[in-house]
Amino acid sequence: MRVIMLGTGPFAVPTLEALSASPHEIALVVSRPPTGRTPQASPLQRAGEQLSLPLWTPDTVNAPDPQARLTSLAADLLVVCDYGEILKPETLATTRLGGINLHGSLLPKFRGAAPVQTAILRGETETGNSVIQMTPGLDAGPCLAQQRTPIDPDEDAAQLETRLSKLGAEAVLQVIEDLDHNREHPIPQDKSLASKAPRLKKEQGAIDWTRPAQEIKNQVRALRPWPRAYTFLHRPNAVPLRLNIDRVTLPPTASISPSAWSLQRPGAPGSILESKDQLLIATADVPLEILDLQPAGKRSMSAQDFSRGYRIEATGHLGPE
Repeated sequence: MRVIMLGTGPFAVPTLEALSASPHEIALVVSRPPTGRTPQASPLQRAGEQLSLPLWTPDTVNAPDPQARLTSLAADLLVVCDYGEILKPETLATTRLGGINLHGSLLPKFRGAAPVQTAILRGETETGNSVIQMTPGLDAGPCLAQQRTPIDPDEDAAQLETRLSKLGAEAVLQVIEDLDHNREHPIPQDKSLASKAPRLKKEQGAIDWTRPAQEIKNQVRALRPWPRAYTFLHRPNAVPLRLNIDRVTLPPTASISPSAWSLQRPGAPGSILESKDQLLIATADVPLEILDLQPAGKRSMSAQDFSRGYRIEATGHLGPE
């Protein structure tokens, strides 16, 4: 089958690599144009360059001229993954079979730009991939394939997304084979079960220590590598120090020192309960242990290295700036 691949982020790279290694022909790789202060090629563009595939980075594919170029390629199918632009009906009509999309959730759950992060934020224990027939609605088309996988309790968004992207490449190839042989069985999504996974915002990284420890742990996991969970260390006679929190755990009760438990007080979330052997922080319920963090302007480090390098008084606490 002759396909056009549209994608931008790292989630799309395994699918492009799998397509390149398959018998299918890649007529064109389309990615969003480089952005930022020092524009850099997207992960998918870099992968396409390494595979010596034809590349194109238009500002949009939803205008008449780009649509005409796609139509001129006489492709059978658009394969879309982590692209960053909703395709109009006219764009989907540029190929014989329209488009399929790989999405990192069990649709209709978590439609939108951040399904992997949202699943972790919500405390889900299972997630997966969906390959859908594309329609003008956001992630609303009928499902052609789904994969399920458990979420490890300590898995962060980067780790889970990498795992899903590799699994998803297998599903995309299977769907293309099914389409090529007229074996597809589309299943409409139940709209009543739909939920949203909007793009993340930087302010979502601020940790509220008045929340339960498990919710804070989910936040730390979900927001790594971006925008990262953060808080501020407050010490007597010192300016607040911003800390990016990269890894935390809920320690077993038996491993928490009696002195730390004795400091736990209702209404004192954010208090530093222990800093010598463990960096334990009070939350709305049980203490949370910080394992890895990054002070502003410094490298990432273990909590033990941080405690040795910074004076953390018993009266210190974590909270908003």
